[in-house]
Amino acid sequence: MVIKVFLASSSGSTAIKKKQQDVVAFLEALKVDYTQLDIACNEENRMWMRQNVPEEKKPANGIPLPPQIFNEESYCGDYDTFFDAKEDNLVYSFLGLPPPPGSKQANAEEEQEEADDDREEEELRQLEEEEEAEVQEEEEEDLEEPQEEEAE
Repeated sequence: MVIKVFLASSSGSTAIKKKQQDVVAFLEALKVDYTQLDIACNEENRMWMRQNVPEEKKPANGIPLPPQIFNEESYCGDYDTFFDAKEDNLVYSFLGLPPPPGSKQANAEEEQEEADDDREEEELRQLEEEEEAEVQEEEEEDLEEPQEEEAE
């Protein structure tokens, strides 16, 4: 899987340039395999990006600005969603990639799985206790019924 980052090499906006640099630098730091696709010099790239950003993710004017991030054909998000994922240590999930062993995200996922397992075990234990209590209650009722019949 190759991550595609759509950029504008000749953007006049300092904010866009900084956002693009931030995405690229972070992907390089993580050693994520990615490709930069320039929308300023390549009309095909620009049209593909615009057509493949989901409608609900496009700004009011309908033209998404770079950087836009895809995993192959699958849309991951724009800079803001990338930044949120980065802040939450969920960049690999954002990119649709498995986190490498030992990464913060992998460790967090392992801890979550352990917590889920513990919760499932606790729920099973509670169900078993409830079933035992019901059986015991039924047995006690069965013992009480013959005594009531004898009393009549």
